[in-house]
Amino acid sequence: YILRQQRCIFMTNIIKKSIEDGKIVPPKGFWDKYDFTKSSTCDTDRDHTNCAMVEVVDKLGNESSTPDSLGPLTINNINVTNHLYELGMVDNVQRVSAFNPNVMGKTGIETSDLLLNLVSLLKPDYIIVIDSLASSSIERVNKTIQMTDTGIHPGSGIGNKRKEISKEIFGIPVIAIGVPTVVDAVTIVADTFKFLTKHYIYMKKNIDNPKLKLMTCSNYLEEEIIVSEDDKKSLLGLIGYLSEEEVKILVEDVLSPIGYNLIVTPKEIDYIVKELSILIANTLNKIIKND
Repeated sequence: YILRQQRCIFMTNIIKKSIEDGKIVPPKGFWDKYDFTKSSTCDTDRDHTNCAMVEVVDKLGNESSTPDSLGPLTINNINVTNHLYELGMVDNVQRVSAFNPNVMGKTGIETSDLLLNLVSLLKPDYIIVIDSLASSSIERVNKTIQMTDTGIHPGSGIGNKRKEISKEIFGIPVIAIGVPTVVDAVTIVADTFKFLTKHYIYMKKNIDNPKLKLMTCSNYLEEEIIVSEDDKKSLLGLIGYLSEEEVKILVEDVLSPIGYNLIVTPKEIDYIVKELSILIANTLNKIIKND
């Protein structure tokens, strides 16, 4: 699913280190923007340490589909506290509810409509939605955690548009957390043309380099490679005259009509989604505890 890019924060290349540390650190000031340490629902004559922000953590996605199960798995590891507040058993933590709306194909109800009714009942101060995304680049699959405060359009990344979940609809901040776990065939083919050109230039430049003769393979993407228009045209012919966006449009025109624009995911997705869900849940739990 594609998040709107406005005011979107990409935290790349942190997943390996974050899993080892058991946490991620959100960008400075991101959460403070909404004054999460104080509650707008607290009575003015009460001590702020005994009241908390009312928060709803919502997941999007289908737990029956492994690449789309990031939301459900994360929700399972969230420490909910709303019921403990009702019993007077906790203080000095945020008041948290978790909601698993499933997908419209199983409920027949828009997730946005379900969430609207929940918001009217609980009156939270903000919503956090967690979802799997469709990547627009092979290089970002399972390597990027995206956070935005402009909401989310469920299903838009694979052409299955549903009602948006945003501040404009709900009247309260909506923070979306997503990880690209799938990529379509159009993107793979278009990126392959780009990598092919870079590989061609790299090999032509280093054809007499003795190092390459000793190595079975080398990651040419680690090198700074400048692709000229002449190189593209000489290698790709007519396709070399097209921009990257035009190549994507061409490939989509070829694959989509015959039903071959497949959505694919890495073979180790089971392990990756499990680890990512723990990573995101642990981070949110630390924020909820005001650590």
